[in-house]
Amino acid sequence: QVHLVESGGGLVQAGGSLRISCAASGRINSGNVMGWYRQAPGKQRELVAIMTNGGSTNYADSVKGRFTISRDNAKNTVYLQMNSLKPEDTGVYICNYRDFLNYWGQGTQVTVSS
Repeated sequence: QVHLVESGGGLVQAGGSLRISCAASGRINSGNVMGWYRQAPGKQRELVAIMTNGGSTNYADSVKGRFTISRDNAKNTVYLQMNSLKPEDTGVYICNYRDFLNYWGQGTQVTVSS
């Protein structure tokens, strides 16, 4: 079992920045992938950014150049630095950990006002 605890998020004006983090604990295996998805009201959950513990990344086209994912493998923690935020970035940002199984955090709300 893997437990995910997210922190950060909140309300920010358009053009602003936020940093969210997610710490994993429990049965952490090597070769895992950690990252972030988001869900806006009335929309499907979508990938934002993911990162392998080897450093490979994948970003949604909508966030490329604005968001940066990073991780501290020693702390089993993944971070998402979000810059130049737009109102359409508003949603619940949900941490994901994946190895042989798939785990989800509770989510943290990010609201970008125009």
